[in-house]
Amino acid sequence: MAETEIPECITEHERILQEIESTDTACVGPTLRSIYDDQPNAHKRFMEKLDTRIRNHDREIEKMCNFHHQGFVDAITELLKVRADAEKLMGQVTDTNRRLQEAGNEVTAQTEEVIRCRIQQRNMATTVEKLQLCIPVLEMYSKLKEQLTSKRYYAALKTMEQLEKVYIPRVSQYRFCQIMAENLPKLREEIKDISMSDLKDFLESIRKHSDKVGETAIRQAQQHRTFLSTVAKQAGLDHYTKPVYSLNGRAHSHMSNGVLMEAGDEEDAEDEILTAQDLVDFSPVYRCLHIYTVLGDRETFENYYRKQRKKQARLVLQPQANMHETVEGYRRYFNQIVGFFVVEDHVLHATQGLVTRAFTDELWNMALSKIIAVLRTHSSYCDDPDLVLELKNLIVIFADTLQGYGFPVSRLFDLLFEVRDQYNETLLKKWALVFREIFETDNYSPIPVETEEEYKVVVSRFPFHDAEIEKQSFPKKLPMSQSVPQIYSQVKEFIYASLKFSESLHRSSTEIDDMLRKSTNLLLTRTLSSCLQNLIKKPHIGLTELVQIIINTTHLEQACRYLEEFITNITNVSPETVHTTRLYGLSTFKDARHAAEGEIYTKLNQKIDEFIQLADYEWCMAESDGRASGYLMDLINFLRSTFQVFTHLPNNNNDHASMSGKVAQTACMSACKHLSTSLMQMLLDSELKQISMGAIQQFNLDVIQCELFASSEPVPGFQGDTLQLAFIDLRQLLDLFMVWDWSTYLADYGQPNSKYLRVNPATALALLEKMKDTSKKNNIFSQFRKNDRDKQKLVETVVKQLRSLVNGMSS
Repeated sequence: MAETEIPECITEHERILQEIESTDTACVGPTLRSIYDDQPNAHKRFMEKLDTRIRNHDREIEKMCNFHHQGFVDAITELLKVRADAEKLMGQVTDTNRRLQEAGNEVTAQTEEVIRCRIQQRNMATTVEKLQLCIPVLEMYSKLKEQLTSKRYYAALKTMEQLEKVYIPRVSQYRFCQIMAENLPKLREEIKDISMSDLKDFLESIRKHSDKVGETAIRQAQQHRTFLSTVAKQAGLDHYTKPVYSLNGRAHSHMSNGVLMEAGDEEDAEDEILTAQDLVDFSPVYRCLHIYTVLGDRETFENYYRKQRKKQARLVLQPQANMHETVEGYRRYFNQIVGFFVVEDHVLHATQGLVTRAFTDELWNMALSKIIAVLRTHSSYCDDPDLVLELKNLIVIFADTLQGYGFPVSRLFDLLFEVRDQYNETLLKKWALVFREIFETDNYSPIPVETEEEYKVVVSRFPFHDAEIEKQSFPKKLPMSQSVPQIYSQVKEFIYASLKFSESLHRSSTEIDDMLRKSTNLLLTRTLSSCLQNLIKKPHIGLTELVQIIINTTHLEQACRYLEEFITNITNVSPETVHTTRLYGLSTFKDARHAAEGEIYTKLNQKIDEFIQLADYEWCMAESDGRASGYLMDLINFLRSTFQVFTHLPNNNNDHASMSGKVAQTACMSACKHLSTSLMQMLLDSELKQISMGAIQQFNLDVIQCELFASSEPVPGFQGDTLQLAFIDLRQLLDLFMVWDWSTYLADYGQPNSKYLRVNPATALALLEKMKDTSKKNNIFSQFRKNDRDKQKLVETVVKQLRSLVNGMSS
């Protein structure tokens, strides 16, 4: 087994030695490691094999050196012989060269002289030829400098083009031409910068003076509209023609870099048709556009111009913070915007492609949105209708002016409807103050008329017609108070003021009629109605004033048809026209009358409560005074005098008579019911613990006076004993206690024909207990008297039965 392992180990060692000899020394490590990873003592056998291999290589090296040694010795010997011959040859060559040099020095000198002359001759000819090529280049460059100095930039650009394409290529090899060629782009940039500087000056100038351009354009539009209005009136036309402005005109003087020109005196300026080119020098724009076009950079110029104009548009559209305070603020704002777009319109038509219709439309749409937002915001701050009206006129002429230049302005006229609403709001606020002042200064008494002239003055201000009053002799009184003709006149003034806003809106008569009626309705239903409601609620307005207010609203209601006729006469629109808005004054004045009537009822009840508070009954008195209480007589006298006032209500026709009777009857019935309820509450007051029969008798006397008042017909129109029924509950309750008819009450309770049908068991029980307590207190020894004991037993029996009735009702 060991013998078979030795040959395998020797073979493996051979392989490792071959691998070491053929492999890079850096990779020997893994190979050597494999020796130590094999069988034990394998590295010793490998070392022996390695030593054997080294000895073999040493023998091969020694053999090779011995084989080549003799050839090397022979080669060295031959080299030493050649060195001696080479040194000899070198000496011969040096001597020959010396002799040759000495013989050719003279010939060389003469030859060099000839060559030098020939070179000079050739250089002179070349110089003359090149100078003939360079002189035109220098002349053109000098010409270029002169053109730049004289600011003839377009000619300078043409000269540069000739230099670059024709002259410089001929002599491009010379340094000065290279310098020229390098300078030409710089000169072009300089020309671009100069022209751009002129353009910036122009843009700055038109930004500062655009308001003058806009003012002129707006003045032309106003003159044109006035002219068309005159022609339309003469021709009997009722429509408006859109303005078209001339592009021809004559300028007073020219200017440089966009500086505004003088327009001469104002009279000449008004007679003259001035245009944008008359007021603004556009040559910097044309020049800059031409230069950039020649330089092939037109797109850059167009983008720059449009970008700058967009920035200027945003600046122009930015209003001053206090613009809404004065008309001049709005006028300056509109002038600047019109001036901006007039300039853009001129540039659009005078240049080809610098600005396009799409660009101007984009600018206008952006501006229009901003203008509408600004006007919507600032107009909301205006509380002066005159200022809002001036703003409307400015918006109209602003829209007409720009419409003449081809810009769509329909959104501005839509905005005017919002401004109209704002205008109406300011008018309503103003007229609310007017109405309040009229109501505050009114004396709420019929208008006295001393003479026919005074009567005619009143009738001229208010459409009042009454045949009976006209038959009366002077002096006489008209039923309404002084506020009625004043209110009517102010409503007409409001209609006139509202009509002013509708002028120049290019709307049909029907639309204007509709606007007037709607705004008038707002005045009647909101402003006047609110003022009337507030007036009625004021504490200092008494019953007399409330009655006069009812009279006034009646006459104002009758005058509404005259207001409709007034509007019809203004607009020439027939009231029978379809969709014509009607005035809502009828409902307004009816609501005010109802509120006044309700306030009459409330104030009457409050006055009754004041009298009731004066009542001072001695609830434990033995017997009555034999006459009604003083506070109640005063109350009845007050009611009598109060209902006399209702005779002043209008009764010149059946409608008014029925209305006045209804108000008086309702007020009287309300007063009687409230009085009856108050007296009943006084009897049943929880703080009142005891009531004597004498107090009941005194209370009965007061109720009798109330019944006598009701039966005396304080207000005509009641049928039978309708008014007395307001006290029926009190009457039956008092009769029950005065007669002490409990057997009848208890026997007939619940029957429809009961004598005491309106007496509630709970009410009777409460009052009976108050009287029961009084009997106990005043009759301490009543238990010793048989009659008193019987009566006491009867009361207790009645109380028990009443309680059973009350409990039965509650269950």
